[in-house]
Amino acid sequence: MADSLHLELVDFVQMVHTGIYSEETGKPQPLRFTVRARLKVQPHYEPDTPLDASKNYMDLKFACSGSLGERHYKLIEAVADHVCDTLFLQDARVEEVSVRIVKLALSEADEEIGITLLRERK
Repeated sequence: MADSLHLELVDFVQMVHTGIYSEETGKPQPLRFTVRARLKVQPHYEPDTPLDASKNYMDLKFACSGSLGERHYKLIEAVADHVCDTLFLQDARVEEVSVRIVKLALSEADEEIGITLLRERK
């Protein structure tokens, strides 16, 4: 099995304009993101290996927040797609991205309702 490196952002909550129903449109709603990005791995990481040998973890957070802007996304699938595209554009070493989104406003009994999109670089 080949080595792999995954950067992760887990349970990050962000207000996003999304939804198709009248009670959802016109205002942002909370989404919980878990993002996993697989990168090309180096042969070895020394204690003094510089950051540019990997990827800044904050890039994952930006892809789920600042890069989304104020645009309205009808489907959370489109939100996940945007996160994938952002991470692929940021860094050619990103080989695969998994984005899990839970719509927190839909929960009535602590259940998690949402999607997971797994996308490989084309």
